Amino acid sequence: MRNQGLAGAIGLSLGFAAFAVGSAAMAQGGLSAYQGAWLSGRDCAEIYASAGKGTAFKKPVDIFAPAFIVSGSRLRTPQASCRIKSVKPSGDRQLLVLDCANAVSGSEVQVLMAPQPDGSLKRYFNAQDTTGTQYQRCSR
Repeated sequence: MRNQGLAGAIGLSLGFAAFAVGSAAMAQGGLSAYQGAWLSGRDCAEIYASAGKGTAFKKPVDIFAPAFIVSGSRLRTPQASCRIKSVKPSGDRQLLVLDCANAVSGSEVQVLMAPQPDGSLKRYFNAQDTTGTQYQRCSR
């Protein structure tokens, strides 16, 4: 009887692990167009520096820069670090649900974005926003 309980617990743990890996892979598949460093209205060299295999915010960090970096299922801004929980279609846009934390708090954040034909991204403040803010990719 004890072995059945142990086998059930192991099976349940493996099921959760498979779900987590599957969810991460699914989220990453939906995130391929978002990978890299992005910036709106400024020169990339002002905000970003090369950091080994990737890109990082220059020191001192400009906390007001309209910039973010997507790497895997993580999104970083000059002030916060977020885990991308899900990516869902929302009309011609995608709704990214983020779990974000900064120096003082953590919260769930929803962001509407859409990859553009020219390789840029547009971020929308809400569903009624028809203009959006354009972001150019600085690096992959």
